Amino acid sequence: MKDMHSNIALASLIGNEMLDADNVPDTVDLSGFKSAEIILAIGVGGIMFSGSNKIEFVLTHSNDDVTYEPVADIDMLGVSGIADGIIMAVTEEHAAPANYRFGYKGNRRYLQLLADFSGTHGAGTPIAALVVKGNPRAVPQG
Repeated sequence: MKDMHSNIALASLIGNEMLDADNVPDTVDLSGFKSAEIILAIGVGGIMFSGSNKIEFVLTHSNDDVTYEPVADIDMLGVSGIADGIIMAVTEEHAAPANYRFGYKGNRRYLQLLADFSGTHGAGTPIAALVVKGNPRAVPQG
Protein backbone atom coordinates (compact mmCIF):
# COMPACT_ATOMS: atom_id res chain seq x y z
CA MET A 1 0.00 0.00 0.00
CA LYS A 2 1.11 3.54 -0.67
CA ASP A 3 1.17 6.20 2.04
CA MET A 4 -1.67 8.65 1.46
CA HIS A 5 -1.73 9.77 5.11
CA SER A 6 1.46 11.82 4.84
CA ASN A 7 0.33 13.47 1.61
CA ILE A 8 -3.03 14.99 2.58
CA ALA A 9 -4.50 17.39 5.12
CA LEU A 10 -8.12 18.06 6.09
CA ALA A 11 -9.96 21.31 6.66
CA SER A 12 -13.60 21.98 7.52
CA LEU A 13 -15.83 24.04 5.23
CA ILE A 14 -19.02 23.29 7.21
CA GLY A 15 -18.74 21.71 10.64
CA ASN A 16 -20.90 18.67 11.36
CA GLU A 17 -24.08 20.65 12.05
CA MET A 18 -27.88 20.41 11.99
CA LEU A 19 -28.76 23.40 9.82
CA ASP A 20 -32.13 24.98 9.07
CA ALA A 21 -30.74 28.30 7.78
CA ASP A 22 -27.64 29.58 5.96
CA ASN A 23 -24.32 28.80 7.60
CA VAL A 24 -21.57 31.34 8.20
CA PRO A 25 -18.93 30.02 5.78
CA ASP A 26 -15.58 28.92 7.17
CA THR A 27 -12.50 29.82 5.12
CA VAL A 28 -10.09 27.14 3.96
CA ASP A 29 -6.56 28.16 2.98
CA LEU A 30 -5.07 25.94 0.25
CA SER A 31 -1.59 27.45 0.54
CA GLY A 32 1.10 24.77 0.30
CA PHE A 33 -1.09 22.29 -1.62
CA LYS A 34 -1.61 21.70 -5.31
CA SER A 35 -4.98 19.87 -5.24
CA ALA A 36 -8.25 19.88 -3.31
CA GLU A 37 -11.27 17.58 -3.10
CA ILE A 38 -14.49 18.78 -1.47
CA ILE A 39 -16.44 16.15 0.46
CA LEU A 40 -20.07 17.05 1.20
CA ALA A 41 -22.06 14.85 3.60
CA ILE A 42 -25.81 15.41 3.81
CA GLY A 43 -28.01 13.52 6.24
CA VAL A 44 -31.71 12.75 6.01
CA GLY A 45 -33.57 15.89 4.98
CA GLY A 46 -35.45 17.67 7.73
CA ILE A 47 -38.19 18.71 5.30
CA MET A 48 -39.69 17.67 1.97
CA PHE A 49 -37.40 19.47 -0.46
CA SER A 50 -38.74 21.08 -3.63
CA GLY A 51 -37.83 23.75 -6.15
CA SER A 52 -38.76 26.42 -3.58
CA ASN A 53 -37.80 24.60 -0.33
CA LYS A 54 -34.19 23.75 -1.10
CA ILE A 55 -30.54 23.97 -0.13
CA GLU A 56 -28.04 25.21 -2.71
CA PHE A 57 -24.34 24.71 -1.99
CA VAL A 58 -22.42 27.74 -3.29
CA LEU A 59 -18.64 27.44 -3.57
CA THR A 60 -16.62 30.63 -3.83
CA HIS A 61 -12.88 31.25 -4.10
CA SER A 62 -10.51 34.13 -3.48
CA ASN A 63 -6.88 35.17 -3.84
CA ASP A 64 -6.92 37.55 -0.86
CA ASP A 65 -9.57 36.18 1.58
CA VAL A 66 -11.52 39.43 1.08
CA THR A 67 -13.05 39.36 -2.40
CA TYR A 68 -14.77 36.05 -3.15
CA GLU A 69 -16.13 35.03 -6.55
CA PRO A 70 -18.31 32.02 -7.44
CA VAL A 71 -16.54 29.04 -8.99
CA ALA A 72 -17.34 28.09 -12.59
CA ASP A 73 -17.19 24.84 -14.56
CA ILE A 74 -13.54 25.48 -15.46
CA ASP A 75 -12.64 25.44 -11.74
CA MET A 76 -14.27 22.11 -10.91
CA LEU A 77 -14.21 18.36 -11.56
CA GLY A 78 -17.22 16.08 -11.06
CA VAL A 79 -19.83 18.76 -11.67
CA SER A 80 -20.88 20.83 -14.68
CA GLY A 81 -23.47 23.42 -15.54
CA ILE A 82 -22.45 25.55 -12.56
CA ALA A 83 -24.33 28.83 -12.28
CA ASP A 84 -23.53 31.40 -9.59
CA GLY A 85 -21.13 28.96 -7.89
CA ILE A 86 -23.86 26.39 -7.12
CA ILE A 87 -22.07 23.04 -7.17
CA MET A 88 -25.09 21.11 -5.83
CA ALA A 89 -28.75 21.74 -5.04
CA VAL A 90 -31.01 19.60 -2.87
CA THR A 91 -34.45 20.05 -4.42
CA GLU A 92 -35.92 16.55 -4.03
CA GLU A 93 -36.49 14.11 -1.20
CA HIS A 94 -33.28 13.26 0.66
CA ALA A 95 -34.41 10.15 2.54
CA ALA A 96 -30.99 8.62 3.25
CA PRO A 97 -27.60 10.05 4.23
CA ALA A 98 -25.25 10.47 1.27
CA ASN A 99 -21.75 11.69 0.49
CA TYR A 100 -20.74 13.71 -2.56
CA ARG A 101 -17.33 14.77 -3.84
CA PHE A 102 -16.17 17.56 -6.10
CA GLY A 103 -12.67 18.29 -7.32
CA TYR A 104 -11.43 21.86 -7.14
CA LYS A 105 -8.88 22.69 -9.84
CA GLY A 106 -9.09 26.48 -9.72
CA ASN A 107 -6.01 28.50 -8.94
CA ARG A 108 -7.22 30.55 -5.97
CA ARG A 109 -5.81 30.24 -2.45
CA TYR A 110 -9.02 30.41 -0.37
CA LEU A 111 -12.35 28.54 -0.50
CA GLN A 112 -15.70 29.05 1.22
CA LEU A 113 -18.89 26.96 0.99
CA LEU A 114 -22.32 28.42 1.74
CA ALA A 115 -25.32 26.19 2.42
CA ASP A 116 -27.92 28.60 1.01
CA PHE A 117 -31.40 27.74 2.34
CA SER A 118 -34.53 28.87 0.47
CA GLY A 119 -38.13 28.45 1.55
CA THR A 120 -39.32 27.09 4.90
CA HIS A 121 -37.11 24.74 6.90
CA GLY A 122 -38.87 23.97 10.18
CA ALA A 123 -36.57 21.05 10.91
CA GLY A 124 -32.83 20.94 10.35
CA THR A 125 -30.81 18.83 7.94
CA PRO A 126 -27.44 17.37 9.07
CA ILE A 127 -24.62 18.71 6.91
CA ALA A 128 -20.84 18.52 6.97
CA ALA A 129 -18.27 19.55 4.37
CA LEU A 130 -14.53 18.97 4.32
CA VAL A 131 -11.68 19.78 1.99
CA VAL A 132 -9.07 17.11 1.44
CA LYS A 133 -5.94 19.05 0.53
CA GLY A 134 -3.50 17.00 -1.52
CA ASN A 135 -0.17 17.10 -3.31
CA PRO A 136 1.59 19.14 -0.64
CA ARG A 137 4.71 21.10 -1.40
CA ALA A 138 6.25 19.69 1.82
CA VAL A 139 5.79 16.20 3.26
CA PRO A 140 4.94 14.58 5.52
CA GLN A 141 1.74 16.32 6.58
CA GLY A 142 0.76 16.03 10.25
